[in-house]
This record gives sequence, structure tokens and C-alpha cells, in this order.
Amino acid sequence: FFLKEPEKRFSRALVQALLVVVLLAAEYVFLAYYRTECLVRLVLVSEILLSFTWFFMAFYLRHAIAVNTEKRVTRIRTSQVAGSVITVVACLVVYRYSVFEQFAGEIVFPTYGFVYLIAVINLAAVLYISWRLEQFWRRLNAAQRWEYKFFIIGAYIVCGSIAWFMSYRLTYLAIAAKHLHLLAILLLSGAISMFYAIVQHRLLNRKIFVSRKVIYSFVVPSFLAAYLLGFGIVTLVMRTFGLEMTFVLKWLFLILGSVGVTAFGFSGKIRSRIHFFISTHFYINKYEYRDEWLALSRQLQGALTEIEVVQALRRVLSTSLYTTQIFIWLGDETKGYRLISSPENSVEMDESFLKGDDPLVNYFSTCPYFHRLEKNRDSLWRNVMDAKEQFFSSLNLTLIVPISIGNQVPGLIGLGPEYTGGHYGYDDFDLLIALGCQTASAILAVRMAEQLAGARESQAWDRLSAFVLHDIKNAATMLSLLQENAKEHIHELEFQQDMLESVDDALKRMARVEERLGALKDEIDLILEDIDFESFLLAISKKLKSKLVKMNLTIDVREKVNIISDRNLLASIFENLLLNAFQAKEEDLEVLIVVTIENDTAVIVVSDNGPGIPEELLPDSLFEPFKTSKKGGTGIGLWQVKKKVEKLKGTITAGNRIKGGAIFILKLPLS
Repeated sequence: FFLKEPEKRFSRALVQALLVVVLLAAEYVFLAYYRTECLVRLVLVSEILLSFTWFFMAFYLRHAIAVNTEKRVTRIRTSQVAGSVITVVACLVVYRYSVFEQFAGEIVFPTYGFVYLIAVINLAAVLYISWRLEQFWRRLNAAQRWEYKFFIIGAYIVCGSIAWFMSYRLTYLAIAAKHLHLLAILLLSGAISMFYAIVQHRLLNRKIFVSRKVIYSFVVPSFLAAYLLGFGIVTLVMRTFGLEMTFVLKWLFLILGSVGVTAFGFSGKIRSRIHFFISTHFYINKYEYRDEWLALSRQLQGALTEIEVVQALRRVLSTSLYTTQIFIWLGDETKGYRLISSPENSVEMDESFLKGDDPLVNYFSTCPYFHRLEKNRDSLWRNVMDAKEQFFSSLNLTLIVPISIGNQVPGLIGLGPEYTGGHYGYDDFDLLIALGCQTASAILAVRMAEQLAGARESQAWDRLSAFVLHDIKNAATMLSLLQENAKEHIHELEFQQDMLESVDDALKRMARVEERLGALKDEIDLILEDIDFESFLLAISKKLKSKLVKMNLTIDVREKVNIISDRNLLASIFENLLLNAFQAKEEDLEVLIVVTIENDTAVIVVSDNGPGIPEELLPDSLFEPFKTSKKGGTGIGLWQVKKKVEKLKGTITAGNRIKGGAIFILKLPLS
């Protein structure tokens, strides 16, 4: 009556319902052979108990996946007490007033008697249970329906069997003995189907285990029971065939039993083997940590990028945990953490972004996990909950564990509530911490490899610079030779033609070199001025309108924004972004620029309806040199954009919109 946790009430009702079904099936089998008054009364009482237990099992099914308020808990307790009183009264009346007659093959009841009323109540209860089961099934999502499928099938087999049996009783006022075997088989089939679902999908949210201490205490009695059982079977077989237990055979059994007890008592090797078997076959943990660790190790083989590591971790978590709501963030304490993986693509880019100095991130410097339903709530927990309550509610998060190794935290794991209705415990914390440490090692290894690759690319970039300088030197050498020979051959027509071709070639080569050197140039001199951002964007739009005719550009400056910055540098940044959008989708291109102010920072969001950015280039690869998805692209433009934004003391991030298209977010200081 006083259980508060919904999963405990559901588990208790489920076990009660299955036990009553099995016991009632056994009673029906006995009733088919022994139709005594006492047994008939017992069957009628058991049917009342079946209706009672199944009524509350169906009632608790809904609450197994719903939030239970205090008002609802009070209503549940009241209804359970009332149902218990009614059941006890009904059972007492059955034992005192039920009347029946026995004819050939049937047990007959009087018209409109108490047994008739019991059948009506049982039939009504079964119909109500079926309705509640159908309601429960409709509330389940796809993953939950797969888990409860055989459970619902078995429950409907039981309900249908009882409904048929009660309908027959109401129609003919009798229990036909020929129906009892069939009814028992149907009830057992339904119970087996339900039990299979419970074991296969762990609907009780528990692994049933036997304590090792109980097993140790049970070993000797088990051997003694097996010995006595064998002795009794041999004696029974010999008596069946008219044989006598000889003196030699009796003493042979006694001697074998004594030898067995002596061997067990004095042989340490035998006791060690038994102890090892028990220790390795009886577990109390929720997870088999070794299996999960090996599964993640296999998944991480061949993972060369952070996205592949996250996908491997998600696959293992999906098969191990009892939740379908899994969120994974990646980043570091400097740049913050960006949501990489979520149950569905239903989270906007900035909605779930966590800054490096976020209270939740700082919490992990002292605690290994954050549990929303923590019982021991200290001041740190309350501070985080006050600051991030909206964050947890919007994503329906219950538990967050860092992906960490040592003092490095390259990511976070967030989990929604368990679909079993259970609560996360120490087994979940230990599993997530172990998998998080393993994943952190893989992520840091990938980042180290990417840094090494970046260093090699920089080296290649330096070599490219050397080749550029070599081209300049060659062009200068050719012009120098041309100048030296001009004094002597300037009057020759053929020399004049060669000279013009050489100068033209040198100019083209110098133009290419100038373009490459412009990309390589690190130092940029800023010319700062006060810029009205709305007027600035309108000027950019007007300038590009003649070149990008098919682009529909919308500018939305929601409040007056003035910024101290370099006009030319800003112009080149926006021209590059708009040109990229145009090259990705020339037809029916819609570009929206939204400007707002947030904490003395101008936030500019540039979004389009194009094909979006390939996932392998997110979040930072597209800003690296030579990284591009455009055919014939050099991968220099966005790299230059990022360098210019950083020169202006700002930041730029990229992502994809939910409805399709790319989105760039620039944050620039107002002064």
C-alpha cells in the first residue's frame, strides 16, 4: 500500500498477476478431475483474485510510462485499499453462501445467484482490463511497442480466455469439465508469452539473481537431497518390479554417501571448483561490464574521426542502456561543447550548446556525474539545477556523465529517463564512466592525429610558399634577362614579339603568385571606424545584386547595431559567405541575415536554403585550408574568413538547419 516508486508498484502487480494466472490454471486442471465443493469454492475465490490483481496490473501499466504526481499516488492507494476490501468480502461470501449442483460432466449454478454475480463482475473486469491494455499500447512509442509486444499478446490471450469462460457460465449457468483443460492451456500460453517478454526485454528492470551466500549455504543440502532422492528412486524402481533391497546394496549406498561427504569435507580442490563455479555464474550487477567494454572496443576499431567515435559510442549505449534518448556533446573547456548526436534532429544548433565555463561543465571538476533526481542534493547540485533547469526540461535529460580521462573532458553524455520506469543507479554510473574514459582516449587520439595531420598540412603549405617564391624568382630572372638583351636586340621584330609574350607570361604568373601570397599573408592591418550595420549590409546587398542576380537576400536587423570594425574586412567576409551560398545553389536561393545584440556582442546569423554542409566537414574541418566539398574549390575561402573574423576578435561557427541549408553564426564585439 505504501510503495511510492512507480516501477516497484508495476513490478509487484506484474508478479502477482502472473502467479495468480499460473495457480488458477493448475486449479482448473484439478477441477477437471476432482469436482468437490471445496475445490469449486477455491476456484471461485481464485477467479476473484485474478480479476483484482489483473485490474491493478492494467491500472499500473499506464503509470509505468507516465509521471506520477502525489495526487495520483493517493488515488492509487485509495483504490487499492477499496479493491482489497471488496475482494476480501467477496471471498468470504463465496465460502459462506455459494451453492452449486454437479451433473454429468458439468457443475451447475442457480440462476441469478452469487456465482452469477461473480461471473458478471469478472467479465466486466476483463473488459475494463482489455480497454486499459489497448490504451497502454497506443501510448507506447515504436521502441516500447517492440518490447511490450509479446506481453500484450499474452495478456489478451488471458483476457480472451476468461471472457469466453465467463460468457459461457452466464449463458448456461454451468462450468463444463471439457472446457477446463483448454482453459488451463490458454492461460498458461498467455502467461508464458508475458514471462518471455519480461525476461527478454527486462520489463521488471531487474536481473533476477540468487545471492552467492545463499548458494554457498545450499550446496551441502543440495548434495544430500540428490543422494536421498537417488536412493529413493532406486528403492521405488526395485519395489515396482518386485525386487528386494539386499543387504549389500543398502550398505553400498551408505558407503558411497559417506565417501562423497568425506571428499567434499577434506578436498580443498573440490570446494575451490564449486566456489569458482558459483562466483562466475551468479551475478548481482545490472551490466556485464566486460562485454560492454569489449563491444565498444570492437566498434572503435577503424574509427578515424570524432564523428565515427561518437557513432560507435552511441551504438553501444543504445544496446546497453534502457533508454532511447541519448545525447552526446563534443568540444573542450576553451571552445565549449557542441551537440553532435541526439535521438532526432530536433535541436537547433545553439539551443543545446554548452560554454566551457558553464556551471554544468564546472560541476564535473568535483563530481563524476550529474543526476537530476539526486537524493543527496548539496549546494553545487542546487546551483547547477537553478542555472540549467530550462536546459534539462527542453531536452528531457535525467543524467549527464562526462567523457573524460584524467583532467581532460573532450565530451559529455546525456541520457533521458529509462523507458522501463526505473531510476539510474550506481551500475549505470560505473558503466558510463568506464565507457566515457574509453571513448575519451579514442577522441584524444583522433584529435592528436588531426593535429599531426594539420602540422603536416602546414608543412606542405610552407613548401607551397617556397614554390610560389620560386615562381617569382623565375619570373624576375626572365624579365632581368630580357632587359639585358633589349639594348642589343630591341630593333629586331622577332625579339620584340618574344619580349611581349614573355612580359605577358610574367604578368600572368605574378598575378597567380599575388593571389597565393594574399592567402598566405598572416598580418592584416586594420582600419577601424564606426559602422552602422544595417546600412553596411544594405550596401553589400546592392553591390552583389548585379553579380548574384538569382539570389534573394533578406536582411533582418532587429535592433540598431553600431560596431567599431574594419569595413573592408567585414565586406570581404560577407562577400565570401554569400558567394559560397550562391555557388552551392544558384537557382531559387534564399539567404537570410539576422542581426541581434547579446551581452555587448553583435550576433549575425547567415542561413540559406541550399544543400547544407557535409557532416564530415563539421564542426571545424571546413575552416581548415584545403578542406572543401565544392567541385574545383581550393578550400581557401572559409579558412581566410575565419582568419579575418579572428583578426576582428570574433568567432564563427557553422552547422546545418533542420529544414535544410547551411547556417553560419558570427559573433563580433561591438567595440
